[in-house]
Amino acid sequence: METDTNTVRIRELNDGLRRDLTGGTVLLTHGINALPETEQAIILDRVCAFDDFSEDNDPWGEHDFGSFEHNGRTIDWKIDYYDLALRFHSPDAADPAVTRRVLTIMLAEEY
Repeated sequence: METDTNTVRIRELNDGLRRDLTGGTVLLTHGINALPETEQAIILDRVCAFDDFSEDNDPWGEHDFGSFEHNGRTIDWKIDYYDLALRFHSPDAADPAVTRRVLTIMLAEEY
Protein backbone atom coordinates (compact mmCIF):
# COMPACT_ATOMS: atom_id res chain seq x y z
CA MET A 1 0.00 0.00 0.00
CA GLU A 2 1.49 3.33 -1.05
CA THR A 3 1.21 6.07 1.56
CA ASP A 4 1.85 9.78 1.44
CA THR A 5 3.51 11.91 4.11
CA ASN A 6 0.18 13.02 5.63
CA THR A 7 -1.02 9.43 5.97
CA VAL A 8 2.23 8.40 7.64
CA ARG A 9 1.94 11.32 10.09
CA ILE A 10 -1.73 10.55 10.84
CA ARG A 11 -0.84 6.91 11.47
CA GLU A 12 2.01 7.90 13.82
CA LEU A 13 -0.28 10.22 15.79
CA ASN A 14 -3.03 7.60 15.95
CA ASP A 15 -0.59 4.91 17.06
CA GLY A 16 0.70 7.23 19.80
CA LEU A 17 -2.79 7.83 21.14
CA ARG A 18 -3.75 4.16 20.96
CA ARG A 19 -0.52 2.73 22.38
CA ASP A 20 0.32 5.33 25.03
CA LEU A 21 -3.10 6.96 25.59
CA THR A 22 -1.45 10.35 25.04
CA GLY A 23 -2.05 13.00 22.42
CA GLY A 24 -5.83 12.97 22.64
CA THR A 25 -8.90 12.02 24.61
CA VAL A 26 -9.95 8.46 25.47
CA LEU A 27 -13.66 7.75 25.86
CA LEU A 28 -15.23 4.56 27.14
CA THR A 29 -18.87 4.07 26.20
CA HIS A 30 -21.60 3.19 28.69
CA GLY A 31 -21.34 -0.47 27.71
CA ILE A 32 -17.62 -0.59 28.48
CA ASN A 33 -18.07 1.43 31.69
CA ALA A 34 -20.72 -1.05 32.86
CA LEU A 35 -18.19 -3.89 32.79
CA PRO A 36 -16.15 -4.75 35.89
CA GLU A 37 -12.98 -2.67 36.25
CA THR A 38 -10.81 -5.75 35.71
CA GLU A 39 -12.51 -6.33 32.33
CA GLN A 40 -12.13 -2.65 31.41
CA ALA A 41 -8.40 -2.86 32.17
CA ILE A 42 -7.98 -5.95 29.98
CA ILE A 43 -9.85 -4.29 27.12
CA LEU A 44 -7.77 -1.13 27.43
CA ASP A 45 -4.57 -3.19 27.39
CA ARG A 46 -5.75 -5.00 24.26
CA VAL A 47 -6.52 -1.71 22.51
CA CYS A 48 -3.05 -0.41 23.40
CA ALA A 49 -1.42 -3.58 22.07
CA PHE A 50 -3.60 -3.88 18.95
CA ASP A 51 -1.55 -4.34 15.78
CA ASP A 52 -3.75 -6.49 13.52
CA PHE A 53 -3.92 -3.95 10.68
CA SER A 54 -4.41 -5.01 7.07
CA GLU A 55 -5.75 -3.55 3.84
CA ASP A 56 -9.10 -5.14 4.71
CA ASN A 57 -9.55 -3.41 8.07
CA ASP A 58 -7.32 -0.35 7.47
CA PRO A 59 -7.80 0.64 3.81
CA TRP A 60 -6.48 4.19 4.29
CA GLY A 61 -3.46 3.13 6.36
CA GLU A 62 -4.29 5.49 9.23
CA HIS A 63 -4.64 2.90 12.04
CA ASP A 64 -7.88 4.60 13.10
CA PHE A 65 -10.09 1.56 13.78
CA GLY A 66 -9.79 -1.90 15.27
CA SER A 67 -11.99 -4.72 16.47
CA PHE A 68 -11.43 -7.84 18.57
CA GLU A 69 -13.32 -10.46 20.55
CA HIS A 70 -13.31 -10.40 24.33
CA ASN A 71 -15.33 -12.83 26.47
CA GLY A 72 -17.73 -13.55 23.63
CA ARG A 73 -18.31 -9.90 22.75
CA THR A 74 -16.93 -7.80 19.94
CA ILE A 75 -15.03 -4.73 21.09
CA ASP A 76 -14.51 -1.88 18.61
CA TRP A 77 -12.29 1.14 18.95
CA LYS A 78 -12.02 4.12 16.63
CA ILE A 79 -10.17 7.39 16.44
CA ASP A 80 -11.89 10.53 15.17
CA TYR A 81 -10.33 13.88 14.29
CA TYR A 82 -11.95 17.10 15.50
CA ASP A 83 -11.06 20.76 15.48
CA LEU A 84 -9.71 22.15 18.75
CA ALA A 85 -13.18 23.15 19.94
CA LEU A 86 -14.49 19.61 19.32
CA ARG A 87 -17.27 21.02 17.16
CA PHE A 88 -16.24 20.10 13.62
CA HIS A 89 -14.00 17.73 11.74
CA SER A 90 -10.32 18.67 11.89
CA PRO A 91 -9.07 20.82 9.02
CA ASP A 92 -5.88 18.71 8.90
CA ALA A 93 -5.70 15.41 10.81
CA ALA A 94 -1.92 15.29 10.23
CA ASP A 95 -1.42 18.52 12.21
CA PRO A 96 -1.76 18.15 15.99
CA ALA A 97 -1.81 21.94 16.35
CA VAL A 98 -5.30 22.02 14.78
CA THR A 99 -6.57 18.55 15.70
CA ARG A 100 -8.03 16.92 18.79
CA ARG A 101 -7.96 13.15 18.51
CA VAL A 102 -10.67 11.16 20.28
CA LEU A 103 -10.26 7.42 20.83
CA THR A 104 -13.60 5.78 21.57
CA ILE A 105 -13.70 2.23 22.94
CA MET A 106 -17.09 0.53 22.70
CA LEU A 107 -19.07 -2.66 22.50
CA ALA A 108 -19.77 -3.35 18.82
CA GLU A 109 -23.52 -3.23 19.46
CA GLU A 110 -23.15 0.38 20.61
CA TYR A 111 -21.79 1.53 17.25
